Amino acid sequence: QGAATKERERVKKQFAEASEALAAFQKEVVGFLEDGERSMLGEAEADLRWKEERRAKLAQCKQNLENVPSTDTIYFLQEFQALKVAMEEKLSPSPSFPNELNFTKCTQAMGAVKDALSAACKNQRACLQGKGMDSLSFQEMEEGFLEQGIRAGSNGGIFSCFSPHSHVSFLPHTVAFIIDLDSDTADKFIQLFGTKGAKRVLCPIPYPESPTRFINCEQVLGVNLMNRGNYYWEVELIDGWVSIGVIAEDFDPSESYNRGRLGRNEKSCCLQWNGQNYVAWFGGFESVIEQPFFHTIGVFLEYSEKALTFYGVKDSKMTCLQQLKVSNFAKGQFDPFQNKINHQFASLFLCKLKPAFFLESVDAHLQIGPLKKDCVSVLKRR
Repeated sequence: QGAATKERERVKKQFAEASEALAAFQKEVVGFLEDGERSMLGEAEADLRWKEERRAKLAQCKQNLENVPSTDTIYFLQEFQALKVAMEEKLSPSPSFPNELNFTKCTQAMGAVKDALSAACKNQRACLQGKGMDSLSFQEMEEGFLEQGIRAGSNGGIFSCFSPHSHVSFLPHTVAFIIDLDSDTADKFIQLFGTKGAKRVLCPIPYPESPTRFINCEQVLGVNLMNRGNYYWEVELIDGWVSIGVIAEDFDPSESYNRGRLGRNEKSCCLQWNGQNYVAWFGGFESVIEQPFFHTIGVFLEYSEKALTFYGVKDSKMTCLQQLKVSNFAKGQFDPFQNKINHQFASLFLCKLKPAFFLESVDAHLQIGPLKKDCVSVLKRR
């Protein structure tokens, strides 16, 4: 009876902790949905107000013109000129929203949680009844969590109902990294959509003062820090010229444009899409990559190997675009980019690093994407 009482208390405590984790995730999902809705509605309402004000102005000018006496030519010309100026006023671009709104993926993420929990409960119930457990289904459930990018807490970890000692768990020091964009670092010409989307705009956004905010480059960082183990994340390139990479936590965001851009200094590196090619950058040196365009870019950071690898992801297949890692030259060969990597890239791993993004062209747009299940499996087998 004493053993049963202790077990009952432990089970009760674990159920309470699981409920807290689910409640926290519910709060995050609802908050993400509300942020996206608020952002898009605000932009649409501002555009509508501007159009209504312009319509009222044109109607007033038209009325004034109609009220001019037919004999007062001077007055007529003045009112006509006022109407002409109002009609020729430059129009602002209407809001453009992606075909698939970022917050509409909340249902997909919550459905994955529900299905995985249901399957986990079924398997654990079978295990308690002595019927064993389907290890393949167990692994598929875990990878389903990784695919959807479900997080618990602020450390970028993976929400998991699986034992940390499970033989099918993710590699001990590999993290399917869940990135949240840091609004305190975003340049004033970058508009954020929730914590996952970023777009470069023409009109500056009145962000509050922040010592970590970029002021000369249209860049934004993730809030997450990386200082050990391995990390993998994916980014969707929606439009424009975009650079994806990592940067040292202590990098000065007030650096000049030429020095502050990703990969143009020794404190950062990146993969850039410039509309024609992919280009890897580090320390001001570049390496052009002859590969077709991929909408999805996977980034794999290995601290132990002091390596950063960029993948093109399509149809759950991964194509290595570029790996930045110290490497010896073959005899008779010399590559300025690799030479720069060999001399200074390893020192980057002495710092704590953050995910970094540079939106180089107007209307450049990116979205932090959910992980592809098959890609996680590939990295898991490494």
